[in-house]
Amino acid sequence: MTENETRPQDAEAKAELEGVPEDLVLGAGEEEASSGELEAVKAELEAARQDVLYAKAETQNLRRRMEKDIADARAYAATSFARDILSVADNLSRALDSIPAELREDDKTKNLVTGLEATGREIEKVFGSHGIVRIAAKGLPLDPHQHQAMLEIPSADVEPGVVLQELQAGYMIKDRLLRPAMVAVAKKPD
Repeated sequence: MTENETRPQDAEAKAELEGVPEDLVLGAGEEEASSGELEAVKAELEAARQDVLYAKAETQNLRRRMEKDIADARAYAATSFARDILSVADNLSRALDSIPAELREDDKTKNLVTGLEATGREIEKVFGSHGIVRIAAKGLPLDPHQHQAMLEIPSADVEPGVVLQELQAGYMIKDRLLRPAMVAVAKKPD
């Protein structure tokens, strides 16, 4: 009589084992070894399950980063082009500022001035539609995140660090700095 025959077995189990060679049927000692192997397989399965969970989490994080990168690329795609167009807007603004009052009223140049002013308004409108806004500077405290101090002017009228003059307009594109405003800042008189 073998060990398998001494262990209690139900009828279905005996029927299934019928015809199976005895060396393939687990004995008592083999069952204990099999139990250790089963625990090892369970541990491997749990480790594999954890690896799958980590991989799923990493995939989800990667997807979120990619979606954010795509959204940023769409929002800020015009940044380089906008910087280039800012110099055109600056030149147009300087040209309009340099037109004397008598030429503005002269019938020969009035239409030209009106056309240049309309072009300036159109540039501002296009900037606005793309989230490009001018940075406020004059009369505000110097903000190193938006203003670049080019010079200091002694002034007793305002607190030191307040912007007195805007030398070149600054712009933001959505929530990012496109170009800082170049400004003159008040300092204490000597």
